[in-house]
Amino acid sequence: MGNQKNPWISALVLVGLLQKVSGLSNTQVCNPGLSETIHSYELNALQEELRDYGFIILGFPCNQFGMQEPGKNYEILPGLKYIRPGKGYVPNFQLFEKLDVNGVNEHALFKFLKWNFEKFLVGPDGRPVMRWFPRVNISEIREDILKYFRQLVQRAE
Repeated sequence: MGNQKNPWISALVLVGLLQKVSGLSNTQVCNPGLSETIHSYELNALQEELRDYGFIILGFPCNQFGMQEPGKNYEILPGLKYIRPGKGYVPNFQLFEKLDVNGVNEHALFKFLKWNFEKFLVGPDGRPVMRWFPRVNISEIREDILKYFRQLVQRAE
């Protein structure tokens, strides 16, 4: 991240990465799979815009809800690139292997976040500072993150 404009690193944790939706106004980040939605491009834009501030998007595919991500881990990126959303799409943020977000094999991250189909902003201290309902648009999340960054700068001054 070399050229950061401030020393704080925050992460937007995305449960599952993409969501099958029928309309553009119904975008989601959580509970995904290989998706028809265009918000994957919005996530790339958000990562690009805020990366110099130490912002990182973390995507966690999951197949626990309606077979959203039924393939093997090695099939996820080609599926995004060639199928949904397709057209050569490649996420510019960290995409992890599939994991369980609840149940017997629940990943420790989601035990900590008390996950429930929401998006989380994790602050520089590793604690969740904001969370959003599944149907909140990326543009609204962006505004909340920018407001949070401004608060961090004001506290440091």
